[in-house]
Amino acid sequence: MPEIITTIADVRARVANARRVARQDGPADAPVGRVVLVPTMGALHDGHLRLVSNARDLGGFVVVSIFVNPLQFGPGEDLDRYPRTLDSDVAALDGLADVVFAPTAAEMYPNGPSQTRVVAGEAGSHFEGASRPGHFDGVLTVVSKLFNIVQPDVAVFGQKDAQQVHLIGRMVDDLNLPVAIAVVDTVREEDGLALSSRNRYLQEDDRLAAVTLSHALAAAADAAPDGVGAALEAAHARVEAEPAVKLDYLAIVEPDSFREASRDHHGPALMLIAARVGTTRLIDNKRLTT
Repeated sequence: MPEIITTIADVRARVANARRVARQDGPADAPVGRVVLVPTMGALHDGHLRLVSNARDLGGFVVVSIFVNPLQFGPGEDLDRYPRTLDSDVAALDGLADVVFAPTAAEMYPNGPSQTRVVAGEAGSHFEGASRPGHFDGVLTVVSKLFNIVQPDVAVFGQKDAQQVHLIGRMVDDLNLPVAIAVVDTVREEDGLALSSRNRYLQEDDRLAAVTLSHALAAAADAAPDGVGAALEAAHARVEAEPAVKLDYLAIVEPDSFREASRDHHGPALMLIAARVGTTRLIDNKRLTT
C-alpha cells in the first residue's frame, strides 16, 4: 500500500530521501531520482488510475496528491458534497503509487484562503472560466503549490480537463517551472461517457441521457471535414434531441491558443462541451480536424 503523508514538511522529506536512494542504489539505466506527480481531488475512478499507471510507466517515484481544493469551487458549487473517499482511494493505488499526499485545507492554506494567487488570464476566462469565475485561478494556484511542495520532474494530467491542461502548460512555460507535463487521453465507459467523479451523482435516467455529450462530439468529428459550421450544427442537433441535457457551452477552439476557431478554420481543432444533466454538470472534449 502507498504511504500516506499529510504534511508538507514530511512529503518534502520523503521525496528528497527517494531521490537520494535512487541515486545511490538505482540501476544504471534507471531515470535517476525521477519524481512523478499525479494531482487529484480523490474519489478515484479508472480514469485517475490510468493517469497513475502512466506515471508508473514513466519510472521513478510516484506521488499522488489527494486534495479537494476550496479555491477552485465557487459559491453554490459542490465543495461540501464533493465525494471524499480516502480509504478506498488509497486501496485502489496499491501497487501504483509510492506516496499519497493528502493534506488538509489548513495544511495547504494555514492563513486561510490564499491571498497570493496565480491568475489564469484571458485564456482562463472563457468556456469553463466563464461558467465558473475564478475556477482556473484556484486550479493554477493549487497546482503551482503542489509543484513547489513535491518538486516533480513530471506531472500527469488527463485530457478530459482540456482547458485546465492548456492553462497548466502555459503556466509552466510562462513561469519557467522545471516540470514536464504528460497528458493522458480521456478514459470512457463502454457507451462513450467520459469517466468523472461526478458521474456518481447521476440518477438512472440522467445516466442514460449523459451519453449525449460524447455522441454529440462523435457527430461533430464525423461532420468536421465539411467545416467548423457543419461540426457545430451536427453536435447541436444531437444535444437538442435530448431534452434532459441542458447545454452550457459548445465550441470549437484552436488547440494551441484555446481561441474559438473561425468558420474558415482548417486543420486540427478541439471541440468542447459542457452541460447539466439533472443536477450534475459534466464536461467533455474531442480532437477533430476541419
